[in-house]
Amino acid sequence: MRKPPPPLAFGQIAILHAIAAGNRFGFDIMDATGLTSGTVYPTLDRFESLGYVTSHWRTHAPRAATSGRPAATSILTAAGATARSPPALQRYKNLKPVSLAAWRIA
Repeated sequence: MRKPPPPLAFGQIAILHAIAAGNRFGFDIMDATGLTSGTVYPTLDRFESLGYVTSHWRTHAPRAATSGRPAATSILTAAGATARSPPALQRYKNLKPVSLAAWRIA
């Protein structure tokens, strides 16, 4: 039987919260959370391996269009929505709840 992952730290919850609020690109997540790329991108990789987010590469992202490089969009999964559920948010009172209705997550 697989051991459940440990409770998420503030930065991890903040990243999931930023994605839930509609920030899908790494640079948008950094702007929303104030975290650095050295925190955001490894966390997104970990979340993808845990099944909390899925990533898709886009060449038409705003900064990808100007840099000529593709950008990954992060999409919250049902497992990710559960990981940032109200009990997790209650642990960090300064993160305000956001609606997941637009995500149509089961």
